[in-house]
This record gives sequence, C-alpha cells and structure tokens, in this order.
Amino acid sequence: MPTFEGPEQRHPVSSDEVELDQTSSRPDDDVDVAESADSDSDSASTALTKVFVLDTSVILYDVEVLSRFQEHDVAIPITVLEELDGFKKGNNVLSQHAREFIRRLDRLSDDRDLRGWLPLNGPTRGKLCVITDEDHGRSVARVLGSNANDQRILGAALTLSEREPERTVILISKDINLRVKARALGLRAEDYESVRVENVDHLYSGRNTIELATDDAIEELYQQKSLPVESIGAAFGSDGHSTDHCYTILRGPGKSALSVYDQKEAVLRPVYKASVYGISPRNAEQTFAVHAILNRDVPLVTLSGSAGTGKTLLALAGAMEQRRDFRQIFLARPIVPLSNRDLGYLPGDVDSKISPYMQPLWDNLGVIRNQFSETQREYRQIVEMLEMDKLQIVPLAYIRGRSLNRVIFIVDEAQNLTPHEIKTIITRAGEGTKIIFTGDVFQIDTPYLDAKSNGLSYLIDRLRGHGLYAHVNLEKGERSELANVASQLL
Repeated sequence: MPTFEGPEQRHPVSSDEVELDQTSSRPDDDVDVAESADSDSDSASTALTKVFVLDTSVILYDVEVLSRFQEHDVAIPITVLEELDGFKKGNNVLSQHAREFIRRLDRLSDDRDLRGWLPLNGPTRGKLCVITDEDHGRSVARVLGSNANDQRILGAALTLSEREPERTVILISKDINLRVKARALGLRAEDYESVRVENVDHLYSGRNTIELATDDAIEELYQQKSLPVESIGAAFGSDGHSTDHCYTILRGPGKSALSVYDQKEAVLRPVYKASVYGISPRNAEQTFAVHAILNRDVPLVTLSGSAGTGKTLLALAGAMEQRRDFRQIFLARPIVPLSNRDLGYLPGDVDSKISPYMQPLWDNLGVIRNQFSETQREYRQIVEMLEMDKLQIVPLAYIRGRSLNRVIFIVDEAQNLTPHEIKTIITRAGEGTKIIFTGDVFQIDTPYLDAKSNGLSYLIDRLRGHGLYAHVNLEKGERSELANVASQLL
C-alpha cells in the first residue's frame, strides 16, 4: 500500500477529523456529499449553490469526486494540479488516481478555458473551474510564515470567496491541519467522506449469544446436526435481523454450544473445534474464525480484532490446511513505511523492497512451521511450497489487472486499505478463489484514513449477511498474558 505523501508531505490526518454530512443516492449506494449547511445559511442555500474547493488529498482519496457534489459547483486550485503531476508516476493506487483524474479533466475541458465555469457531466450536476489567481496566497504566507503549497491553496480559496461574495465557499480537505488553518483565516472548511461507516463502535461482530432456559435445544442441535431457529424464538445478527453465517453461542443452564446460522434453511448448525496445520483455536471466537476459513461455501472472510487475537496466524494456518484445494497461497500486506519513505528508497528488486514490510507474515509462518520438527512432513511441505512459489508474497501495488484463479489470498492489516483498494482486490477473484482480510479497524497507520472510512470497516458494514461472506471479530488476546495486560492497562 503506498503512503500518502506529496512534494512537501503535507497531508497528516487524525481519526478525530470533522466529518462532512452526506446523503446516500440510491440505487447504486454511491454517497454524495450533501449540503451540510448550518441553520443560519439554510435560506441562502436554497437560492444559491455552494462552491467546494478541493484539496489534493480529496482527489487522491476518491477519483470520482467530481460526481459527489450534486448540484453544487467545484473549484480546483492550480496548485492542486501541480501536486497531482508529482503523484502521477508509479503503480500504486494514488498514482493511478492522479493519472485518471487528469485524464478526466482533459476530456471535460475539451480544449475549453478551465478558468471559466464548465458544466460537469449530468443534468443535475454543477460546474467546474480551475482557480489560477492565488494572490491572497502571499498575504497568507505572511501570516503563516511560509509560501508552501498549503498557503497557495488557501490563497486560492480566499480569492474565490472574495470573487463570489454571495455564495458559500467551502474548502474540502482530508488534511486536518489545512482545515484548521483555513478556519483560522475565516474560511469554512470540512472533511471529505465519500464512504463512511456511521457507527463503527457497533460494527457488525459476526457473532452473538443466546441464553436458553433449558438444555433441550443444545441436545437437539448435536443430535440432529441442526436446530430450527423458530424452536428457540430468537433473532439473529447484532441488529436483531437474520444474518447469514452469523456465529452463535447457545448457553443453557448446564451446557453450551457453538453454532452458525444458515439463513437459507433457517436453522443453526453446530460448529466443532478443529485444528488447522498444528494450530488449535483457544476460544469460541477463534473456533468461529477457523470454521469460516475452512468453509468452502464462503469465498470471502474478514477477521477483525486487536493485536494478539490470532487473526493472521489462524488465516495462515487455515490456508495451509487447505493447500490441496488451491493452486497457490498468496500473502499480502499494505506497505505503510515509517517517515513516509517510499519503496524507491530501498535497494534491490521488488522482493527485496517488500520483504521488511512482510516480516510479520514470515513470523506467523515461522510459528506454524515450528509446531513440527524438521523431519516431519508438514515442516518439509512448507519449505517446498516456498521453494516452488506455491506460498508467495505478492505486492498489492501490482494486483490491478490480474485474474486470480484457484488461489487463497490473505491480506493482512486490511484496515490500511481504502474502500477502492478493497474493491480492486476482491474484483480480481476468479473461479475457486478465496480471499481473507484481517485487521484492526481502530489501528490505522495511513495518514488519510480513520476507523470510519477505511476499507475493512466499509467491507464489514456493506457485506454483512451476504451468502458468500463471513465475518468474525476476535476480542480475546491469546499472544501472552503480558501482551493482554499491556493491551488492557496501557
């Protein structure tokens, strides 16, 4: 995963950013940025459309941004185009977004002067212009003591605000510091969220618990291998609705049982504890995770949870257990280097460059391998799979355009992917392919995502209950007692 950096590395972001109000446009579920007006400007907004000034971070986050503002107008400072020019080289998603946006802007202008308002595509869309007058940028630089690109973009927004005194001009940026600067200068500034999970604290967990008055239902579950949900009169899913592949703990006065909901048959089916390639689940959540990984009817699985809950280890062990069912096992991890250093700073070929970032995957593979002695067949199989590229690390930057057939694809730290990148990976899946995403939605390492806008949260929220999808949130840490104490108390 590429880092978000520009010529001046000027886009920090925080999870406490102010969110832009939105409405959903059905039926395609694209989310448009709504008017988000305060009560004192509601009357004005009915007469005049607003003008949204876009920062570079917004365009790189969502290449479809020009279609998100309904009937309102969009302005782009010329400095933003300069920064996009610096991003266009490379194979990462940000480079692809920069190139695609520039191409769209070229088609839209069609040899016309972009300094004037050009209509955007669509009968209900507003207009677009490029702001070339940044005179106010010099006065901003005097106030802030710098002539960096931030100040030029702020100057462009101030110039437009002066040029359009009857209209509301709003700077849209994913850079929290730029938004604070704008407000300090009297500009209205808001965050951009084209995709957002509203209540991430109550994100779908993939499991629930049902308390029973007697043990009769549990005995029936094990004897008949199924239990009609109507016999216990309970709803399923965290929202009280039936959710396919929702894992359920049944608790009676003297017994308990693990089960999974089959929505098609409206029954609960028993879930048994199973070891995978020498790794045994240690709690109910891990047992559910192993069941989801081994379920051949579920080609898409997500495992969420904090560090030490066993997400990556179980995914790798489960993949190794199913090695005969797949042509290859692919392992990937978004590359989020410290200090915003790109891969180009490291020597060597692609494998050499990505190897340091993939070390956590190798560590987990080492745990699995060390369950066996060097003379055991399982140990030798791992070595042979690595030598024959049956078990392979792949860089996500080169996944675009590929078709993955009969592979099991594990993507670790998926919370550092954007919704667009998640979609790109899943749409690569061919026949017989299974994809497993693991991550912690509250531990974001990329500077322009947060718990509500990252790809893993979006995937869990949007695919919950789908017949091809299963999710388990792991809560109990199993790394060590010391790790658990640190996680709880520090």
